[in-house]
Order: sequence, then C-alpha cells, then structure tokens
Amino acid sequence: MNRRRESPAMCLWRALTSLVVVLLLLVLLQCTVAPVSAQRSNASSWLTLNGNKPSIIARGGFSGLLPHSSFAAYQLAQLVSDPDVIFYCDVQLTKDGAGICTSDLLLQNSTDISRIYPNKSSSYNVNGAITEGYFPVDFTLKDLSKVTLVQSIYSRSQLFDGYPIQTVEEVASLKPKGLWLNVQHDLFFSQHNFSMRSYVLTVSRTVVVNVISSPEVGFLRSIASRFNPRITKLIFRFLGPSDIEPSMNQTYTSLSKNLTFIKTFASGILVPKAYIWPVDGTLYLQPHTSIVQDAHKEGLEVYASEFYNDVPLSYNYSYDPITEYLNFVDNGDFSVDGVLSDFPITPSEAIDCFAHLGSNASENVKLLVISKNGASGDYPDCTDLAYNKAISDRADVIDCPVQMSKEGIPFCMSSINLINSTNVLRTNYSSLSTTVPQIQPGSGIFTFNLTWNQIQGLTPAISNPYSKYFLYRNPKFKDAGHFLTLSEFLDLAKNSSSLSGVLISIENAAYLIEQQLPIIDAVLDAVSKAGYGNQTAKRVMIQSSSSSVLMKIKEKSNYERVYKVDEDIRDAAHSAIEDIKTFATSVVVSKSSVFLEDQQYLTRLSDVVPKLQSAKLPVYVETLSNEFVSQPWDFFSDATVEINNHVQGAGVDGVITDFPYTSARYKWNQCSNLGNNTPNFMAPVQPGSLFQLMQPSAMPPVEPPNPVLTVSDVAESPLPDGVARTPPAGGTTSPAPTSNGPPRIAACIFLLNLAMLISALLLL
Repeated sequence: MNRRRESPAMCLWRALTSLVVVLLLLVLLQCTVAPVSAQRSNASSWLTLNGNKPSIIARGGFSGLLPHSSFAAYQLAQLVSDPDVIFYCDVQLTKDGAGICTSDLLLQNSTDISRIYPNKSSSYNVNGAITEGYFPVDFTLKDLSKVTLVQSIYSRSQLFDGYPIQTVEEVASLKPKGLWLNVQHDLFFSQHNFSMRSYVLTVSRTVVVNVISSPEVGFLRSIASRFNPRITKLIFRFLGPSDIEPSMNQTYTSLSKNLTFIKTFASGILVPKAYIWPVDGTLYLQPHTSIVQDAHKEGLEVYASEFYNDVPLSYNYSYDPITEYLNFVDNGDFSVDGVLSDFPITPSEAIDCFAHLGSNASENVKLLVISKNGASGDYPDCTDLAYNKAISDRADVIDCPVQMSKEGIPFCMSSINLINSTNVLRTNYSSLSTTVPQIQPGSGIFTFNLTWNQIQGLTPAISNPYSKYFLYRNPKFKDAGHFLTLSEFLDLAKNSSSLSGVLISIENAAYLIEQQLPIIDAVLDAVSKAGYGNQTAKRVMIQSSSSSVLMKIKEKSNYERVYKVDEDIRDAAHSAIEDIKTFATSVVVSKSSVFLEDQQYLTRLSDVVPKLQSAKLPVYVETLSNEFVSQPWDFFSDATVEINNHVQGAGVDGVITDFPYTSARYKWNQCSNLGNNTPNFMAPVQPGSLFQLMQPSAMPPVEPPNPVLTVSDVAESPLPDGVARTPPAGGTTSPAPTSNGPPRIAACIFLLNLAMLISALLLL
C-alpha cells in the first residue's frame, strides 16, 4: 500500500461536530432500517474455535473510503456494517501521554502535519532503522488539534480529507460493540520514556477495551497477568514472514511454528491473510496452510488481516471480495475467527448473507441474470469456455453477439472487428485491415473479410477493459477456448437444464445486408433449425440497438425483442417510450442511465427505469463488472453493493454481467425479503450523500448531463432488401494459414505504480 509523501496544499475544513457528522452519515442510507444482526446460520455450522460467527473488525473504521481513524470513518462503519462490528485503533502516544488513533507511527503518512508544522520533523531509531518524519511523541494533544487526517492511500479518494485526530476515548464514545487497540511500537515508545503498558492499564479503567494486539511478545507478556481474558483478549500480531520480532529476535515465520509458546500469553493471533491462503507470484492461490487448524488445536483464535476491496485480488476470486471472504470463513475445512477489513460492509454481507448457502440454495430475489459474452470476466469472450462457465455460474440467459463470416455463416463474437477479440494482427490477415465508416471511425479487420474456417484458426484474446489500471483478467487463460457458430451456441444452451433462455444480439444489420449478408434471416433460420420454435422451455430474446432490426424481427417471429439504448441517458421522453413499445418487449440501458454520476460519485437516481416499467417494458442494465474501478465510490468497491442498489434501489428486472456468478449468487442471499429486519448493509445508498461529506472546495467539477432519449433517437428507416452471397464452389472454404506475424509485444516497457495510476485517473 502506498503512503502519501506530503500533505495536500489546500485549505482544509475544520472539525464537524459529532451531531453534524451523524446527520450527514445517516443520509448515506435511503431508509433507516433496524440494526438486526443477520444470524440466520446455525452457530454450530461455523468452524471457528468456539463455533461462533466470525467477528468483523473495521480497521480505522470505514477507512476504505474515509480517512483512517476519523470520527466519520468509525460512524460509517457502525452505520453500514454488521451491528457487532469491532472498532480497530492503531494507538499512538502524544508528548503529553494522550492515546490517539492514527494508522501509522509517522504522522505525515496520515495527516497534514507537515503543512501545519513544516520544520518540526525528527529522526529516530525505529526497530533498528533510523527513520525521519513527524512522530506523535514530539507533539501535545493541543498541538495536534490543528492537524487533520487525510487519506493515506493514493488510490482512494482524497476529497474527504480534513477530519480531526481522535483520542481513544472519543472513539469509545461511539459505544461500539467492541474496541480493539493495536500497540504496534511499544519498544519505540519505551525508548522515549513512555509506557504503553501503563497507558492501556489506565485507559481500560474508563473504557471497555475488548482486544489488545501487538507484534511484540515482550509487551503482551508484560500485561498478560493484568487483564481478564474474559473481558480483554490479548492477540499476538504477526508481521511479514521474514520480519524480526524485536523482543525475541526471531522471524515471525519461526514464531508461527511455536504456537504453544504464544498460548502462554495470548488468546489468539492476527495474521496477514497470505499466512492462511498463500498466493504465488502470478496472483493465483496455492493450497491453504494448516495455521488455522494448528492454532485452534492450541486453543488460539485466528484473525486474518489485509483485506481490501480496492487492490488486485487473487485471480481465483474473479475480482469479487465476497468470494475471498467466504474462502476464509466458509471453505468446509476451517473458519477464521475474525477478519480485519478497510471495507467492513463487505465481510458483513459475506458472513451474514452469503455464508453456508450450499449448492442447493433457493432463490430469494427475482432477477434475470444475463451473461455478457459468456463469463467473459474469466475467459475470452464468446468462447466455449466462457459459455460453459456462465452456465456453471448459474446465469439465467447466455448471450451471443452474432457476426457474419465471409461466406455468410453466423457465429458468436463480441465485436465485428476481429482485432478486439482475437490475435488477428499477429497473422497474415493483418493485411486485410480496412476502414468502414458505417461501422466504426477507425480501421479494423472485420469478420466478413474472413471465412469461418479462417476465423476458427484465430486465437481468442481475453478482454481487459481496465488494463489501464493494470487490472487484468485470468491471464493463465487469456487465449484459451474456441469460438462457436450460432448453431453450436444454440445447441449448447438447449442442452443445459439450468438456463431459461438465450439472448442473441444483432448489430450493423443494414451494412451487412448491403454486403449480401442477410444477418436477420441467418439468425432466424439458425434458431428455427435448432428447434427453439417448437419448444417453450427456453426463451429466445433478440437484442439490437436498431429499431428497424427489431421491426423486422417482429414481422417474422414472435420472439422477445430487446431494444438496447446505446448511449447514457438521464431521462426518456414519453413519445420515445411509446415508440419503443411498437417494436420492443423490453429495454437494455447502461448503468450510468440508472444512477447518474459526476466524477464517479452518484448524483441521483434517474426516472428511466420506472418510466419504462410503467409502460410494461422490463428493464435490464449493463454492464455490471467485478473490478472495483468499474463502480462509483458510493458502492464501496464492492460488486455486490452495486448489484443490490440496482435491484433494491432502482428496481431493475435484470442485469447483464461479465461475471455471472456474482449476480446469480446475489439471488440466493439470506438477507432478502426480511422487511424491517433487513440489515443496514443491505439497504440501498442515497445518491448524492457522499457530497455531503466533502468540503465545498474539494467537490469535483460538474460534468455535462446525459441527454434525454427522444423519438428522433429511436426512429430509423426500414432496412434494405438483400440476398445472400453465393457460397464458394464446392462449398469449401480456404484453410487458415499458419501465423507468422510479429511476436507479441509487452503491453508496457516499464511498470508504473498501480495505486498512483488509479489515483491520477480517478481523482482528476
């Protein structure tokens, strides 16, 4: 995680009173619901040490969004997490002995102190290394009253900076269900004649301290006899495997093999998550270790740390943080006793709503889950692997964007331009690059320039829509799988008992018809030959952004017709909706047309969905992805929060997603249909509420509003008549030549820091 090197040079707003902050944070939820702990799973099903539900520990409050250890961060954690959430405070001591909560011993990493006191840094020995910076032991609590907290992670929004530093007593005044004090540098404070031992003993007389952790054995052993373990647990915190524990002069790896010794002074351990589920150098999971089971055998609880929604996860988790949490608490072999998170809403969802669902879980939410090019978040678009993954992920509908080959064979591919989804540039076909203004402004190598046999010889390429943030999809399978003809796709879907239907997308029909490639007739013929016209078990949905295409479909069949609005809109005119009703039975809109945004912050919920639904037009929203950069800040870098807001907040009828499993799993969650007992973290957010927590000078510039959909946007001229091309003599196609193109070039010459890049792009 990257730390700030300097404070922002701007005038920061002063402390909000606790009453004002409470009022501002309350509007983050659209409605106030009862803070009910969703303990719907039998306690005995948890494989924790005591069979209890795993604890959720908010590291510095909701520090994934608001400055670490700010009053607002703790309040937000309390508001949108499990009601039993534990507050975690990295406690430091000031010059006058006050205990404050800051994320780091070096105050410049989490505050604007270098701006307030530009010439008061010091150099001290910290665990054997000379370190320069601003240390709390050099400033009184009064001195620090002029200092405010800032976001210490570059990739996170800095628009919420400016909250005052909090003392332990002030954090405790929020009356959390649990207070966890982490003493990271007892040895350092001892060298400066401060006693952390005396401090924690003193503060525990006025504040209920439920947990005290430290990476220093000597400190925990010094206080072990002074605390009742039934009131205050002592937890030994492990640092990096090769780091040296100062009082024992042993590596933490060595200490992890001596849990019997740790049991003599602690009731549990706090370990980085990689101690439990190691990840190799390519970000793929390795088999889990035995540290949880070994610790449980010794009677030690195990807490896991380093859970963040906004950093790359193991590819095994498909960018879904809930899947990661479930792998630690509901894997069938063990469960950790708690998780330490910067985004406490996500483990709240995982533990209370999605754990112990089982393979036969029933659906609790009515929602149509439609794949986007199959499960294209895990495998190359529209390949057999992507479609089979979407089926196994329990998508309701799988999709086929139909393209046409040179001889008129319809097949599934995400783009008419082969460059976008294949290795065509590395083959001899690179010379076929042309410009077709009716399709796209730039040049491309188009599907209708190659025969199906030639296209089959191309290698698929996985889509990486967020590669500019260095977020890549499943690189081990980046070129795996085979493309399918429309007929093969239809047979695959027909033979799947779990699917309810297929969605076939038709674009560029007018141009293709002019080129003697009658795509509509080819699609209808393939659907008919596949037997879909003779059965009702599978629904057939045909989608297009062209009203003339759907008019033609209506003339020739009774299939469902889905109109795709191919631009972001803020509203739809009544006349436009009435026009859509004449040719479509449902509508697809972008998610930016549902929740209006400004610089990735929600401004308001549009009327697009209810207006279309009032006209009896079901609404499907696209494209929901798992990568955290794809979601507005209001959704907390959590794909499930985004899904929940589109379902519970906007009331959409279905979602189109490149990660079908995340949306399908949402339908099984145990926190649905609970009425007034719905937990806070499953209530929709209030768009615009985050602006209430920003200082006015920090608010992002207002972007131009989305347009309103009008009749002129919808109406089109009829399609031209056309005839099919004559197939080659003998009905054969030429074989694909062996690729002899240039070798693949690395995407970039040097690696940039991921967090710096995301910050630069998102916070402009």
